Amino acid sequence: MVGEFNATDFLKTVSSAPGVYCMYDNSETVIYVGKAKDLKKRLSSYFRKNITHVKTLALVSHIVHIDVTVTHSETDALILENDYIKQYMPKYNVLLRDDKSYPYILLSQHKHPRLAYHRGAKREKGQYFGPYPNGGAVRESLHLMQTLFPIRQCDDLYYKSRSRPCLQYQIERCSAPCVDKISKSDYQEQVNLASLFLKGKDKQVTAALVDKMNQAALDMEYETAARLRDQIAALRRVAEQQEVSNASGDMDVIGTHYASGVACFHLLFIRAGKIFGSRSYYPSVPAKTELSEVLHAFVLQFYLNRQSQRSVPKEILLSSDFDETALFEQAIQVALDKKVQIKTQVRGERARFLKLAQTNATHAVNTRLSHKNTVEQRFSLLEEALETTQAIQRMECFDISHTMGESTVASCVVFNREGPHKADYRRYNITGITPGDDYAAMKQAISRRFDKIKPGGKVPTILFIDGGIGQLRIAQRVVDEKCAHFDNPPMLIGVAKGEGRKPGLETLIYGTTEASFNLAHDSGALHLVQHIRDESHRFAITGHRNKRQKTRNTSTLELIAGVGPKRRKALLQYLGGLQGVKGASVLELAKVPGISIDMAQLIHDSLRV
Repeated sequence: MVGEFNATDFLKTVSSAPGVYCMYDNSETVIYVGKAKDLKKRLSSYFRKNITHVKTLALVSHIVHIDVTVTHSETDALILENDYIKQYMPKYNVLLRDDKSYPYILLSQHKHPRLAYHRGAKREKGQYFGPYPNGGAVRESLHLMQTLFPIRQCDDLYYKSRSRPCLQYQIERCSAPCVDKISKSDYQEQVNLASLFLKGKDKQVTAALVDKMNQAALDMEYETAARLRDQIAALRRVAEQQEVSNASGDMDVIGTHYASGVACFHLLFIRAGKIFGSRSYYPSVPAKTELSEVLHAFVLQFYLNRQSQRSVPKEILLSSDFDETALFEQAIQVALDKKVQIKTQVRGERARFLKLAQTNATHAVNTRLSHKNTVEQRFSLLEEALETTQAIQRMECFDISHTMGESTVASCVVFNREGPHKADYRRYNITGITPGDDYAAMKQAISRRFDKIKPGGKVPTILFIDGGIGQLRIAQRVVDEKCAHFDNPPMLIGVAKGEGRKPGLETLIYGTTEASFNLAHDSGALHLVQHIRDESHRFAITGHRNKRQKTRNTSTLELIAGVGPKRRKALLQYLGGLQGVKGASVLELAKVPGISIDMAQLIHDSLRV
């Protein structure tokens, strides 16, 4: 540990240049990454004799090796620090887990363009608007666009198969270009207006519609004029709700709050003078970390993450003081080729937005701390109810979901002392059993969970089984076999539904003794059990429905090797559908263009397995 690392000898060789350092523990794992304007001076500060900071003392006690990378400037060091943090995810760094790509609205380049939700790489040709802070903001915007512009939002397969208008046309949410209910020029005009609106040019859109309405009235096309009047009124209502300030522009407004180890950064995304939405971020913060380090880490990882496809605005407003604004502005410009200004002191409307973001961040932290305290209290009540001397650190719950034996899925959800730990949730696709055999499904799921586990691995303190005595016995047998060599094997408890499946009437059953007991309906311990049971049920049934839908949406032809989209289309068109293909002989199949006699034989045999 400390004795293995000679700080005095190490510091003699360290350069005073700017750079990045990586600290390793005795397992050669990177535990901390930092940057410095002067490496020698910064690293020397870790090994002073008068250090009192708890986090620094804990970090230094685990150092056995330090790697140093010298850079040309402090800006380069800042960019490299972010790359290393993303690569190594060190446990003593503040970590922002925000790797998901951001959603956009796509306006395609089809004959009749469509508006669609898009996330990920921009493969389809068209205009992309965004990014939006989350999927909910995109769906809300798409719903809003339907009320303003009658542009199709259906996918291409649905669009091409229409022979008459769908419900969206009936409720005036689409102009039905699929069946020529609108001319190509009129549809394109609506597309152009929608594009302008998404770019924030709502005044230009309104002016164009007003001119068109007046012309329709002069031409005595009163129905057209009335329709345009209603569209203008709807557009003005939306514009009033979305207006931010008289000064339009792009900016991120960031409110920060940090208390009791929980940090929240609440962002207002403002683009072209309109609020795109808001989002709260909760970075993982090591114990005893100071606010300045949390703020540094958030800005570093949020704005220098080149993989997120995030747009960087011209202004970033921060509610907390930030000493390195000039350095970060320069780093963003170098890394992303984007000039930005980071401001902490603002007035007027900008100050009001900062106050709003700060209020939301404070409320989010207080809510999290309240929830955390409630969960901790419920864990303590459950320990008391079970009369266990071992603290409950991890709980898991298994459930089985299927529809009359079809697409059986087992779920495993995990709770720790902070509540649901979704990163450890697992689903198991159950195969090779008699359809509807819940006992066999439970045995397979529990076996797969503990098959490869080793002592010291993630073993639950309590394992809940959503079911009665039969499923519990199966699970207990598997755990006894797989976990016999563990120092502390999991305690199994079955959760049997009460009369009429009413919440509060559940019966709990010990796996070892099969003794049953009940908890008071208003007990916090029972509420915790109900929470994990309901979460496992939700997770299982969601997985089952997705699997069932995927099965029903998959043609049996797709499972035959060598039968691609073109051959499937030819088979279905030539033989009049899937039933015709299934009933065709080998010779009939071979008459289909592109199908050889060998391929016909393969298709014939595959459909009769």
